[in-house]
Amino acid sequence: MAAFFIMASCQPQGTNGTDHMQHAHTNRLVNETSPYLLQHAHNPVNWWPWSPEAFDSAKAQNKLVLVSIGYSSCHWCHVMERESFENDSIAQLMNEKFICIKVDREERPDVDQVYMTAVQLMTGSGGWPLNCFAMPDGKPVYGGTYFPPAQWKQLLNDLSATWQMQPERVKAQAEQVRNGVATADLVHLNTEPPLFTQKDLDKYVRVWDSTFDHAEGGTDRAPKFPMPNNYRYLLRHAFLNNDDELKGHVALTLDKMVLGGIYDQVGGGWSRYSTDVLWKVPHFEKMLYDNAQLVSLYSQGYQAFKDPLYKDAVYSTLTWLQREMTSPEGAFYSALDADSEGEEGKFYVWKEDELKAVLGNDFALAKEYYNVGGAAVWEHGNNILLRKSADDAFAKKHNMSASEWAAVAARINGTLLTARAKRIRPGLDDKSLVSWNAMMVTGLCDAYEVFGEEAWLAAAKKNMDLMLQKCKRSDGGLQHSYKDGKASINGFLEDYAFTAEALCALYSVTFDERYLNEARTLTEYAIAHFHDRSSGMFHFTSDLDPALIARKMETTDNVIPGSNSTMANVLFTLGHLFDNQQWLGMSATMLNNVKENFTTYPSGYSNWAQLMLAEVHTFHEIAITGPDALTVRKGFAPHYIPNRFFMGSKQASKLPLLEDKLLDGTTIFVCQNKACQLPVATVEEAIKQLK
Repeated sequence: MAAFFIMASCQPQGTNGTDHMQHAHTNRLVNETSPYLLQHAHNPVNWWPWSPEAFDSAKAQNKLVLVSIGYSSCHWCHVMERESFENDSIAQLMNEKFICIKVDREERPDVDQVYMTAVQLMTGSGGWPLNCFAMPDGKPVYGGTYFPPAQWKQLLNDLSATWQMQPERVKAQAEQVRNGVATADLVHLNTEPPLFTQKDLDKYVRVWDSTFDHAEGGTDRAPKFPMPNNYRYLLRHAFLNNDDELKGHVALTLDKMVLGGIYDQVGGGWSRYSTDVLWKVPHFEKMLYDNAQLVSLYSQGYQAFKDPLYKDAVYSTLTWLQREMTSPEGAFYSALDADSEGEEGKFYVWKEDELKAVLGNDFALAKEYYNVGGAAVWEHGNNILLRKSADDAFAKKHNMSASEWAAVAARINGTLLTARAKRIRPGLDDKSLVSWNAMMVTGLCDAYEVFGEEAWLAAAKKNMDLMLQKCKRSDGGLQHSYKDGKASINGFLEDYAFTAEALCALYSVTFDERYLNEARTLTEYAIAHFHDRSSGMFHFTSDLDPALIARKMETTDNVIPGSNSTMANVLFTLGHLFDNQQWLGMSATMLNNVKENFTTYPSGYSNWAQLMLAEVHTFHEIAITGPDALTVRKGFAPHYIPNRFFMGSKQASKLPLLEDKLLDGTTIFVCQNKACQLPVATVEEAIKQLK
């Protein structure tokens, strides 16, 4: 769909202030809690937060609305703010001609979905900052992403003039765009009986394989995103089908990512994506959701391949989480900015002379280890620390044992981390989103399952208890955001789906049925307020929310798995655990609705494909009962078992799959579709039954 305006050919190229007297300008955003909105609270633009009052003002003044969407760690959002939103003359133009609304996309993903879809329909692309102009009733009329100042001023003048002189033309365009947004993601009920086959999955992977980079891992184009859910699926598929070539691609990708600049070699944690095909130059922002999923992926990668490189990545990332991303209450913060002192990546890069001065006698080894002056060279004499080989190879080259080199590497990184801590830090987005916190709880559970670190399980429990205490309402619903002791914004489907998933993960490693019952309660609430019976899918927003111009369904998987695919997996898991055939049927219907889309966009359906693996291959329910149930559960840690769910109890349980399974001593039951093999007493015996 093309926009009709003359400018349609143009292509797009934190501080929390509270004292009004210290600033030349203060707008309505000063009363918000979002760090991103507070960054704009002292712009000369008269920003409104998203609210009915903003649109009422637009109607009263007969002005178009600017909906400007971004997030706190977005580099180009900062650039456009500096160039345009802090410019008095440009701000004056914006204030005179438009009602300007600023939105944190992480707080309001529902608003972002609507206007992102509109901009993608009108321009063929999207991104952030997202700047979408709309009618006073919210219907989009034109938009784009980043605009340089001169182009932005021209756009403001042209749009305002068109609205004043040709309002009917603008209204017709707005209605056309609204219809496009409303129908863009609609899913229709597939009335054919659900049928899922290995042939479907084989075709899916064959089509996907054509986009693999078999030299550097990941996809064969830049920018490269880690896409953890993609590789969790490919790992499962490879092992379930004994596909050595696919195993090799997954291992190659995991190796290249953790050795590259996208991984913080000194402090742990992962940047958003790589701007090149080599995983070298990251977009330096660190997001909680990426790191949560990568903890899961590398934990399972270690379980499958036993590569110590993956173990180190998990430990280092979770150390970073505790050090920089966890509140005293145990909540997890959302993001670290890409910029510090106005420069992208400045906090993380090193000049060679600086490294020499900081490291002293360790410099020569560190220079070689991190490829300083060679592959690590970036721009302006800076180095992005990266590696070309794993530690065992480096140690061998220098006639060191693995333990000797580990001690030296720890000393080098400790010295660099201390020196780096003296720099001006990137901005921290310290709000805690329920959905993202739940993803990290799942990551901590996955890491605990493999490595057995009790502190990680304790952090997961503490966080889940906090989120349920602070963000669950008396009506059973969830709030979306938590900051400074206050929960706000009615929860979205992602909050219910990821929290239910995390509760299942907690149950799987603790056998505490409180978590399972909580997951069931949240799922029942989601069905009551989000489910669309006509399609069998779930809306992203609750039926309690004020209506936007369209009620969207999130059906595809992106850097975060889609809320519908996650909900379908949750229904599958809980359906098995509670023997709820209705939920199993709902899950199968949802998968049946989207299965024909797999090969048109392979990376966008990996979480759905994980559900299909569970439908196609034998799905094992592993039940452990008796006084040592949790100890025996830990004995499965060395074994990568792709299609399974663990349950258990020390005492008698009312769960359908555990009833009448409490025998003398501790016993393992390997079951499939409620039919169990003979009980065994050891993990080794159970593993044989799983083959």
